[in-house]
Amino acid sequence: MGNIFQIPCDGAFFNRCLDCFLGEAAYISNLQDNLDALDTELGNLIAKKNDVMRRVVDAERQQMRRLDRVQRWVSRVDAVKTGADELIRDGSQEIDKLCVGGYCSKNCRSSYKLGKQVAKKLRDVETLIAEGVFEAVATKVVPKRAPEPVADERPTERTVVGLQSQLEQVWRCLAEESAGIIGLYGMGGVGKTTLLTHINNKFLESPTNFDCVIWVVVSKDLRLEKIQEDIGKKIGLVGDSWKSRSVEEKALDIFRSLREKRIVLLLDDIWERVDLTKVGVPLSGPKNTTSKVVFTTRFIGVCGSMEADRKFLVACLSEKDAWELFREKVGEETLKSDHDIAELAQIVANECGGLPLALITIGRAMAYRKKAEQWRRAIEELRRSASKFACLGKEVYPLLKFSYDSLQNDTIRSCFLYCCLYPEDYGILKWDLIDCWIGEGFFGESDRSGAENQGYDILDTLVRACLLEELEDDEVKMHDVIRDMALWITGEIEKEKQNFLVCAGAGLKEAPPVKGWKNVRRSSLMQNQIETLSEVPTCPHLLTLFLDFNKELKIADGFFQFMPSLKVLKMSNCSYLKLPVGMSELGSSLELLDISDTSIRELPEELKKLVNLKCLNLRWTSQLRKIPRQLISNSSRLRVLRMFATGYFYLHEASEDSVLFCGGEVLVQELLGLKYLEVLELTLGSYHALQILLSSNKLKSCIRSLYLQLAGDATSIIDATAFADLNHLNELWIDEGFELEELKIVQKRREPFVFRSLHRVTIHSCQKLKDVTFLVFAPNLKSLDLDRCDAMEEIISVGKIAETPEMMGHISPFENLQMLHLSYLPILKSIYWKPLPFTHLKEMVVRGCDQLEKLPLDSNSAKERKFVIRGYTHWWNRLQWEDEATQIAFHSCIQPPY
Repeated sequence: MGNIFQIPCDGAFFNRCLDCFLGEAAYISNLQDNLDALDTELGNLIAKKNDVMRRVVDAERQQMRRLDRVQRWVSRVDAVKTGADELIRDGSQEIDKLCVGGYCSKNCRSSYKLGKQVAKKLRDVETLIAEGVFEAVATKVVPKRAPEPVADERPTERTVVGLQSQLEQVWRCLAEESAGIIGLYGMGGVGKTTLLTHINNKFLESPTNFDCVIWVVVSKDLRLEKIQEDIGKKIGLVGDSWKSRSVEEKALDIFRSLREKRIVLLLDDIWERVDLTKVGVPLSGPKNTTSKVVFTTRFIGVCGSMEADRKFLVACLSEKDAWELFREKVGEETLKSDHDIAELAQIVANECGGLPLALITIGRAMAYRKKAEQWRRAIEELRRSASKFACLGKEVYPLLKFSYDSLQNDTIRSCFLYCCLYPEDYGILKWDLIDCWIGEGFFGESDRSGAENQGYDILDTLVRACLLEELEDDEVKMHDVIRDMALWITGEIEKEKQNFLVCAGAGLKEAPPVKGWKNVRRSSLMQNQIETLSEVPTCPHLLTLFLDFNKELKIADGFFQFMPSLKVLKMSNCSYLKLPVGMSELGSSLELLDISDTSIRELPEELKKLVNLKCLNLRWTSQLRKIPRQLISNSSRLRVLRMFATGYFYLHEASEDSVLFCGGEVLVQELLGLKYLEVLELTLGSYHALQILLSSNKLKSCIRSLYLQLAGDATSIIDATAFADLNHLNELWIDEGFELEELKIVQKRREPFVFRSLHRVTIHSCQKLKDVTFLVFAPNLKSLDLDRCDAMEEIISVGKIAETPEMMGHISPFENLQMLHLSYLPILKSIYWKPLPFTHLKEMVVRGCDQLEKLPLDSNSAKERKFVIRGYTHWWNRLQWEDEATQIAFHSCIQPPY
């Protein structure tokens, strides 16, 4: 037996040891109480911060600058909140360990350390609450160069044939104090929107004394909330909390923001009186005598109900102007290709009756017809149609129908008519529309890639024919008159063949009686306020059904049981959607199911019986908790699976019987068995799941969009160049990568750009991430959104670029960037180290980036186009500029953030 050594101990030493032990024990025994107190006090602190920020926002709207001590306090609150949230989360886990494992030495050590951190954080929170009392939060400033808000540029034809005189008349009218409300009226397709667009854009070219120009499209379905949201977006009021306010509350906010400003409100396409007071628009009064409202309408009676001070009839073009416009659209090459064509073209132009929309669409349709006989047949067809349908009172439609008849084949014509299922003035996503066309079977049994290419070719054809308008790269819309013409064709001309039931955007609170559905082939009830579908319709011929954007919609069980031919079913943006019992009745026919942007929580087992399903859209079903195992793998014919941002709220809480279990690893395993899969959008919750995905060449070739929710992942470095093997990756979103420190560039090849398809990147709540330098190798990037990345000092790191010197000569970052959003990056100092041209940029938004004192701009950055910079005045006034010419070039770009 070994010797036992004793350490002598006097009373004072013993007392000190006992005090130390008791102190440590107190941290452990008080851990739960301190965690509860920290949670409560943190809530009080955030409430106090929100109160302070409301005062700050109100002050900044009055062109005041927030005090530095207020900003320091807000930054400290944000930093403390991040740390406190982590401690509360870790503390709950530690309590569970103590309950299970008892007071073992290992548990005690970690609990003591955590308890001490919690106690300190609680003191920090209490200190900040005490310090958060401010008599004033902002001070008045005189800006270095007062920014002047401008109109947002809108795309339009370069020339205004026949409208120049009226443009000048209306412009002069805007300078008259007595003309507060101006109405532009005329028949559909006559050019009212074109005239209003040129008025809007003229504010960009001509200096005025107006503070703000706001554009709103109203349309038949008058909704005050929509008008308020468009105004709010322009003046910096829009946010989730603001959107949830009542019409009356929003009106008060708008009124307070605009009452002392000189504004021009441009309202396009109104069909009835808009009560501007209910919207919140300040009308003429003692403090506001120079604000203006200009609107367009088809009806002179609306000018009266709007109490217009001046009215302008927008009439059809004179014969001379009509010929000039038509000639421009046909083109000189065609007009000179045969000596008879010029004379025949003048006859065709005359048949258009001076209506610009008809001149443009028919001119485009004739642009490549270089034989005189083709023109003679066109004249006969136009005259025959005009005579045949004149009795219907729709004289313009036969003219426009000529462009429809001139389309190359029935497939293109069917694709065109399909577009009228969407509401008036609705921006139609191209890929979504093509999904529907393929689901309907317009392109036969061709492979997905070939059908998709055919769909984009048809869209190009319809845009060139002026039957669709291109809004952005990924959206199209129908002119309201063209849509009316398409509805006329489906309802009057080809009723037996097409048989559409279209009530989109009609403001319905109840669905049309089901007895009228019997022979319908395509139906759209989207964008209404229908709350219930309780009657069960019998629709033996129904192929497509749109129910989207009925927020409160509830569908009765068995509703789909008598729809044996249904191929396309869309129920997106129905907030409280629950799939009814009986979906399996669609098993042999349904090819496309879209339940995206809903709050659906669980997919029923019976969806396994949809054996013919080829396209499933679950995008942004953020609250989806359960997708039964084998539901995806049983859908063996799936070609398109869209699961971007699917279930991300509960991704780490998914049950074992869901494919979302293990951060999506189970899902990836099921996807490996889908041999027809061609398009994949995916949400994953771990780096390990991503590695499984990247190990499959099949899945890599399919992936289009990727959402990484990394809240429970400890990975600190991700090889960003691994994404380069995803040849079709269009969109990347990384969320809550709390431990992620670096998206590393591992240069494996000599090609200058490796992320060729990447268009959109969003990175949120990656608190340790320092930069996103890998994006210099994404030449086609269009949108970049960075939010709450606390450690980010640079967007592009000059040091990391220097590590790959062979690439330096090829770098031209952000050359295609259109949207740049930077939010709450507290230590961000640099976007890029030298000025960039930003030739395609439309909008830059900067919020909560108070150390960003210089933008990568010079006077050349503004040469190609003007873009909007959204940020608060206190930040704008601290910016340092490359030179005075740059400051002058951008002084009118600043607008409030959203």
